[in-house]
Amino acid sequence: MIAIRRCRDDERRAILAIVNAAAEAYRGVIPEDRWHEPYMGAAELDREIAAGVAFWGYEEDGELVGVMGIQPADDVELIRHAYVRPGSQRSGIGGALLERLREDAARPMLVGTWAAADWAIGFYRRHGFQQVSDERKTELLRRYWDIPERQIETSVVLAGPERADG
Repeated sequence: MIAIRRCRDDERRAILAIVNAAAEAYRGVIPEDRWHEPYMGAAELDREIAAGVAFWGYEEDGELVGVMGIQPADDVELIRHAYVRPGSQRSGIGGALLERLREDAARPMLVGTWAAADWAIGFYRRHGFQQVSDERKTELLRRYWDIPERQIETSVVLAGPERADG
């Protein structure tokens, strides 16, 4: 059975396992000075949740296989930490999670990702997101994210498609 639902507080270990397994794809791709082990630790996950990131999970036969966070930020919604377990990637899980989050979004959506992560950029483009200019990217990352300048330099931002219902 498949379900897309809010992650429970007792699933933080499962969230971290998915994030850290899937983030291995970034090793050797993103700038070496931005890679760390683990990619996301428990304290960072706790900080993200405390800052308002709500994680949604794709559950298959009682097990989380994908997660995607959403965070309200002023007048936009930020897609945060979108990951699918490596053995389950490219099967529509990420798209299903994104569509579920888009259903509830009351404001425009933005997502930031690594400029070198062609697969992630392609995923969002396939789902109607458009990459913003470098100048706009810098402005958006400084306004809505709390990340170091080095990460701003090595990232891109994509803006979600307008909703048909306004």
